[in-house]
Amino acid sequence: MFTGIVRELGTVDALREEGGGVRLSVRAPETAEGVAVGDSVSVSGVCLTAIGSADGSIDFDVVPETLRRSSLGRLKPGSAVNVEPALRAGEPLGGHVVQGHVDTVGRVRRADEEGLEIEAPAAVLRYCVEKGSITVEGVSLTIARLGEDWLGVALVPHTRAVTTLGAVSPGDEVNLEVDVIAKHVERLLAGYDPGRT
Repeated sequence: MFTGIVRELGTVDALREEGGGVRLSVRAPETAEGVAVGDSVSVSGVCLTAIGSADGSIDFDVVPETLRRSSLGRLKPGSAVNVEPALRAGEPLGGHVVQGHVDTVGRVRRADEEGLEIEAPAAVLRYCVEKGSITVEGVSLTIARLGEDWLGVALVPHTRAVTTLGAVSPGDEVNLEVDVIAKHVERLLAGYDPGRT
């Protein structure tokens, strides 16, 4: 589990195709120092399992399913990525509950000094409410506005400076994960019958 509070801006060291997937190496010295094989790490909002760590870099195997459902397939050596190690018991939950299970890839339709507007499908927007939470590229954000086929988020200067969101442009793809609590509520209410005792 993660919080959507990015701890480090990492850089893709290398990508190598392997068995339909990709071996991804991310340079993130602060995170690598505390990561062991088998640990979960969020890379731009995608929960990946560390398979090795050395010299300030962490290695991951990214399977075809993850490449299809996320923006990780567009990465190149030198690409910046948002990095967050898994939340440990007793640490503060500074953002919101984030699983690292990307729901879809949205497309930035507007990026300005106020924030971002992101096109998203109805299957994602149904879980969005103004002032609710959403994860964009692994960053916990508050939904500021909702349109028919888009959502808007405000970005404070600190977020722009310490994450990849300060450099996105219209047309860029971004990983989106909705608040998992909204999904559970919908599932529970789907079978709810107020007349049943």
